[in-house]
Amino acid sequence: MTEAPTYTASEIITILSSRQLKDGQIVFAGIGTPLLAATLAQRMHCPGLTILFEGGVVGAFVEPGKLPPSTNDQRCTKRANMVLGSADVLLLLQRGYVDVGFMGGAQIDRYGNLNSSYIGDPAKPKTRLPGTGGGNDISSLTNMIVAMKHEKRRFVEKVDFITSPGFIRGGNSRAESGLPAGGMFRVITELAVFSFDDKSREMKVLALNPGVTREELQDNTGFDLAFDNDVSVTEPPSIQELTTLRMLDPDRLFIA
Repeated sequence: MTEAPTYTASEIITILSSRQLKDGQIVFAGIGTPLLAATLAQRMHCPGLTILFEGGVVGAFVEPGKLPPSTNDQRCTKRANMVLGSADVLLLLQRGYVDVGFMGGAQIDRYGNLNSSYIGDPAKPKTRLPGTGGGNDISSLTNMIVAMKHEKRRFVEKVDFITSPGFIRGGNSRAESGLPAGGMFRVITELAVFSFDDKSREMKVLALNPGVTREELQDNTGFDLAFDNDVSVTEPPSIQELTTLRMLDPDRLFIA
């Protein structure tokens, strides 16, 4: 009997995130897990996936072991289709040319609003975070995939600041706030895969990851979870997915 492969929390997040992408899509990827997941998808099942970076790279094809530490790093440009200015690549969002936005965050709430600005009182924050970069543009204009670790302090009732809008207050509030297109599509963690209800726009559990119970998931979430009518169990990472992922990130920069 073949023993099931072992994997880290970061690895299952990256692999499950990569599975959300489809061949032929154009994805605006943030650094870290989103970049690695998009690169893995290119190698596994999306050879026609076009990756955009905030730094202006269009059609990135990252080499194994040369993952860039930022979206402005010149390693992003090798074998790319073209390199634009940051303003020009963000204009592609406004023109509707991008299918999927893909990033992480420090906090997320039940409506998919992301915080990457600060934690605590805005007048005297406990922690200052990197800020928006292009995050607001991406989440305002695309269908979003969010990849992040699952902790109660991250999955909160209300984010301390909306850096990147999800469905705002639920219902039609996103469109009423001036964002008629896009929204949250999936949230991927080491515990589960989430979608959003078509009417209430609240986050709901679509699938549990292997070995995770509903009780464990709820215990690690700062708001009451909704569950899909047919909650499934995700397919665990395959040997091929893990081998390819570890080949892309041999120094384990993002999959520790």
